[in-house]
Amino acid sequence: MTRLDPASLSGEELTAYVKDHGWPGFRAKQIFDWIHKKRVSDPEEMKNLPRDIRDTLKEDLYPMALWKKLESKTDGTVKFLFRLYDGQIIETVFMPYKHGNSLCISSQAGCRMGCRFCASTIGGLVRNLFPSEMLGQVYQAVNLTGKRVDNIVVMGTGEPLDNYDNLIRFLHLVSDPEGYQLSLRSITVSSCGLVPKIRALAEEGLPITFALSLHASTDRERQELMPVAKSYSLDETLDACRYYFEKTHRRVTFEYSLVKGVNDSGDHAVRLAKLIGSLKGHVNLIPVNPIEERDFRRSDTESVQNFKILLEKNGINVTIRRSMGKDIDAACGQLRLHAMQGKDIKE
Repeated sequence: MTRLDPASLSGEELTAYVKDHGWPGFRAKQIFDWIHKKRVSDPEEMKNLPRDIRDTLKEDLYPMALWKKLESKTDGTVKFLFRLYDGQIIETVFMPYKHGNSLCISSQAGCRMGCRFCASTIGGLVRNLFPSEMLGQVYQAVNLTGKRVDNIVVMGTGEPLDNYDNLIRFLHLVSDPEGYQLSLRSITVSSCGLVPKIRALAEEGLPITFALSLHASTDRERQELMPVAKSYSLDETLDACRYYFEKTHRRVTFEYSLVKGVNDSGDHAVRLAKLIGSLKGHVNLIPVNPIEERDFRRSDTESVQNFKILLEKNGINVTIRRSMGKDIDAACGQLRLHAMQGKDIKE
């Protein structure tokens, strides 16, 4: 299936969809309200729609069902596994913070980027998610937790810019003033560095936050961790980030996963500061989450703190990402991988 379902359509496109079926034009707004404002996915609950419209929507909407829900006993993180119409499993993570509730959503089923420290890429890419399937993660999380999602990070399973057109549709829909009405400034999109798409995203003029998965300060080291670095050098990638800032005036975030003995030394920190100093970005240090399929290990606390201090001494704004949901495999891709492998997942 490649067609866009009604939940992936803009208001204008939904009006055309309604007219194509010979229904009155006002039905478009009713359908849009049910899906995006009331967050209803089952047409049977759309009570003000006639039977023929509900039956058609049953055929045209792609169903998404909750498969597993796990809640951390330590910090309130909730991880959802959703089953899609074709049996694929995707994962979504709800993280409560003092400043609001954040949701990490997936943009693909699987991933083809091949980053060596990430569980998401094991097994490769199956398919892109539709805008409705990205939206569905948001709406279901709100419905299942009873809490509003205040911030969205598109950095779950998949490379968002590898699903570019659907990503842009999602951003417009989730921020639609007639729908969920989330400010674009509350959305972060993370990429491993698809340079042409970073430049295209800059041209969209959307006031989102862009985050680059950097993870190394030299081309050689980055290539060992991330195959995409063989296609785009650090110079090309950082030039694209500079262009993004110039076009949007939005500060770029640099994600840096610390791997013990690989990229977490003092020399690495100094080189990183020199590399990105002129970009005035923000560094988000991420002690890597170990996965059983890889031999990478998390940097110890002392190394992480020393790395942070060295960056700050060299004028870099930096934070250490707080680990959330460690007791429920909340690291990106782990739970989906286990589900697709048929492993037992205890709720």
